[in-house]
Amino acid sequence: MDDRPFALALIAHDGKKDDLLRFAREHLDVLRGLRLVATATTGSLLSAELGLEVERVASGPQGGDLQIGARIVSGDVGAVVFFRDPLTAHPHEPDIQAVLKVCDVHDVPLATNRASAEILLAGIAELSRRR
Repeated sequence: MDDRPFALALIAHDGKKDDLLRFAREHLDVLRGLRLVATATTGSLLSAELGLEVERVASGPQGGDLQIGARIVSGDVGAVVFFRDPLTAHPHEPDIQAVLKVCDVHDVPLATNRASAEILLAGIAELSRRR
């Protein structure tokens, strides 16, 4: 079994960053026990607002979504929480779709809203307790 902490990627569109911060604040105990990777602004907010240690990649529009996708392919990210804003157009939509696709191809759990993120994090917490 791998001794490294489980890696969770966190991504949030601008209109959903506050939602992700609220979610993270409510789950600090679990998140502190994980390796966190996030796109640039999201990672900066999580670090500044909540004191979480977060590895940051580029912003989504500048390739951060693709960087996280590459980590999923390499097996370095085990789950993704991606608070998407489905009501806003995103010029980097192909990159967003690539992250969703690579999660499906590599059987990596993906939560795209608060309800699914709650379930995903509960599952991760349960697995961590079993270790």
